[in-house]
Amino acid sequence: MNSHSGEVLTGHPAPSGPCVVVAGGGTAGHIEPALALADAVMRLRPDARVVALGTERGLENKIVPARGYPLELIPPVPMPRKPTLDLLKLPLNVRGAVKQTREVLERVGADVVVGFGGYVALPAYLAARGRVPIVVHEANAKAGLANKVGAKFAEHVAAAVPDSGLTDAQIIGIPLRQSITTLNRAALRAEARRFFGLDPHAPVLLVFGGSQGARSINEAVAPVAAEFARAGVGVLHAYGPKNSVAVQQVPGRPPYVTVPYLERMDLAYAAADAVLCRSGAMTVAEVSAVGLPAVFVPLPIGNGEQALNAGPVVSAGGGLLVPDEELTPQKVASLVVPLMADRDRLAQMSRATLGTGRREADEVLARTVLDVIKK
Repeated sequence: MNSHSGEVLTGHPAPSGPCVVVAGGGTAGHIEPALALADAVMRLRPDARVVALGTERGLENKIVPARGYPLELIPPVPMPRKPTLDLLKLPLNVRGAVKQTREVLERVGADVVVGFGGYVALPAYLAARGRVPIVVHEANAKAGLANKVGAKFAEHVAAAVPDSGLTDAQIIGIPLRQSITTLNRAALRAEARRFFGLDPHAPVLLVFGGSQGARSINEAVAPVAAEFARAGVGVLHAYGPKNSVAVQQVPGRPPYVTVPYLERMDLAYAAADAVLCRSGAMTVAEVSAVGLPAVFVPLPIGNGEQALNAGPVVSAGGGLLVPDEELTPQKVASLVVPLMADRDRLAQMSRATLGTGRREADEVLARTVLDVIKK
């Protein structure tokens, strides 16, 4: 396979410190925790090297090099979500990927492999088994198959929340970017509102459905633009690069701002008073860390992990959960518009949400990884 490896950071000879290989490709939910860990490792050990594993089809091809880390590409191993006959095909898919991954680990001099689940993690775990120490991190409330396999022979297992299905996991939360964990929403509020062209004083609802958007969310929220405006509520809506929305603006009222993608999530969070979003593990972790009240609309496919991810915040009183099939313009008008106009309730929910957040997971996991190397 091709690679994006090399001395990409400085052009100088590679540092002599430990080499940490992170396996978290495919989706942003796997990549971002891996890169947050990478950043924390480099803060603690500036002489370290971090190498990311990925595949040709994953978002890591854009995200990892942009963050300054070398990327090694391996064959993808699609993971069945549930034990089915597809499992019988795994050995054939895995064998070649494990061989090439093992070659990568030897070439870069891996001292530890840290996996975050998904189709990059399984070959990494199997290639490292018996050769390189393994650390597993599970972000979701329900562990996937790759991490269940990796946990069986890992030196250390960490999880975002209790009861993920991984035995004896240390509960640490999800590693997040420092731009999120150090975010001061109040201090950035005015700048963020100017950046997006939002009303400086009106309450603002942030709407997004993940990096690709979510059609059901777009179709439920955009038609309510006029109702938000008449209630004195601004909206910042990221609809997804492959989608489009049309909204009705009301002159003299807070604007409904639409963008295809949010490059600056820190400013988006700072601009907002509440959020309507999916409940992927990363999204829930970020919303909790910055203390935003949330209306969660779990993705209606998979094994139900998104509803489980939202559970702790909803139980604490910091969020509401609306099933995807129940999210209609009428539901948004009757539930979300009144919520945005109730500043006291939003403040109460914000405190409850913040109480469920964890901001230190990146350094906790980084110290664990470096300790594993010392053993």
